[in-house]
Amino acid sequence: MVPPLMWLIVTDRVWAAFWVFVAAGVSDALDGYIAKTFNQNTDLGAILDPLADKVLLDGVYIALALSGHLPIWLAALVVGRDVSIVLGVILIRRRDPVFRVRPLKTGKLNTFTQIILAAMALGIWGGIADVSDLMQPMIWVVAAMTLISGGSYVVQALRNADLERAS
Repeated sequence: MVPPLMWLIVTDRVWAAFWVFVAAGVSDALDGYIAKTFNQNTDLGAILDPLADKVLLDGVYIALALSGHLPIWLAALVVGRDVSIVLGVILIRRRDPVFRVRPLKTGKLNTFTQIILAAMALGIWGGIADVSDLMQPMIWVVAAMTLISGGSYVVQALRNADLERAS
């Protein structure tokens, strides 16, 4: 859904973009619910699901920034954090092939705040919801959560490196 969603955003088809974004979120939640409820968790799914979330949110943030509805610096921060995490995992797994990133609560909260802000931006721009007064504070919340979450993953990687050196 990422390319069509980005296209809808940059071509000002915001009402449709909002609902495609909602559908992507609902399908992701449903997929997670089914995987947990029916014990269908797989190693591949554990990699692809968060990667798909990152690609979707990064694409939406880039499109919203290019359209002038989110600050470019915020999109750069969000994308930079995700790229750093992915590159960090790749580098760590070259040395430690069994390394697994544990999802952290700060990461989940970060994703949640990013989703809310993207939905707010699309909702305001598309005339679906007028929550304009909340945009600026939410931008700062997302920026802070992105930095906190990124830092938390750095700490996790450093702890892993310390454990590897100790063994």
